[in-house]
Amino acid sequence: MRKKWLLSIVGVLLAVTLAGCGNKTVATTSGGNVTQDDYYNEMKKSSSGKQVLQQLILNKVLEKEYGDKVSKAKVNKQYNSYKSQYGSSFSSVLSQNDMTASSFKQNLRSNLLLEQAVKDNVKISNADLKKQWKSYEPKVTVQHILVAKKDTAETIISELKKDNSAANFKKLAKKYSTDTSTKSDAGKLPAFDSTDTSLDSTFKKAAFKLKTNDYTTTPVKTQYGYHVIRMIKNPGKGTMKSHEATLKAQIYAADMQDSTVLHNVIVKVLKKGNVQIKDNDLKDVLSGYTKTTKASSSSASATSSSDSATEASSSESSSSDSSSESSSSAASESSSSAATSSSSSAAE
Repeated sequence: MRKKWLLSIVGVLLAVTLAGCGNKTVATTSGGNVTQDDYYNEMKKSSSGKQVLQQLILNKVLEKEYGDKVSKAKVNKQYNSYKSQYGSSFSSVLSQNDMTASSFKQNLRSNLLLEQAVKDNVKISNADLKKQWKSYEPKVTVQHILVAKKDTAETIISELKKDNSAANFKKLAKKYSTDTSTKSDAGKLPAFDSTDTSLDSTFKKAAFKLKTNDYTTTPVKTQYGYHVIRMIKNPGKGTMKSHEATLKAQIYAADMQDSTVLHNVIVKVLKKGNVQIKDNDLKDVLSGYTKTTKASSSSASATSSSDSATEASSSESSSSDSSSESSSSAASESSSSAATSSSSSAAE
């Protein structure tokens, strides 16, 4: 569905851009010519055309208000992060979403501008920080061995009781692990914290209990099988004050996923932007943004996401094939959601 939306946006953007150019011919046929006015008049009747106009208006206002806070270097840094994350498949991911490097960078910029608007319009209270702190766990690095049977996991644990060195764990991972994506690297996984959504919750819960160099003394069962987890680095939770910046970043990241928060921020931004619709046929295009709304259980339906919402490593325990499939899906989602983040609510 997202890909279809992106296919639509290309044509609609052209229509909006050319709207003021009069009756220049767009296409000729044996039955007559199609002019820019013909094209524009049809497109402005469509929901996708109205969505793009909303996006264009919002981008203009956001750029005026927050453009100086989103540097080219910041956009490039985020772009390069995605590029590095998906490696050789990055170009194909962009192509699958009908995007170029240039258009993807523009979408990232739009998302970063909206993020600045959220930070400017959403105030984080001490109560909010305390609530986030309850579930907070610092970024940790672990290694694991995945097996199909519980008794195999227990055998591995017995071996670790004799020798809990990193070298021995590496040897055991190579011998036993069925996770082909990590076994050659001693079962090491990318660092993760409590906001991670790619790992099994049972796996994370067991991992966060471990101190550096500790390992799970009983097998950890997930949907993928049985794990033996060893903590490579756990810095400890520390104090709330020492992690205040991280907690705020996590709260803002969650806000960027919340359609109600985004809607209310956009209402405020557009009000400051003094927007006036000159085409009478489109005078109600922003009618959905005349007032703020209360939070509801459906707020999680927002399609936007910041770059921190999508992780490249899709599973701590799946085979390399399933990991590859999840990564491709995540890449596709991150590309399309960056493009539609600030207009998602308007489509509802």
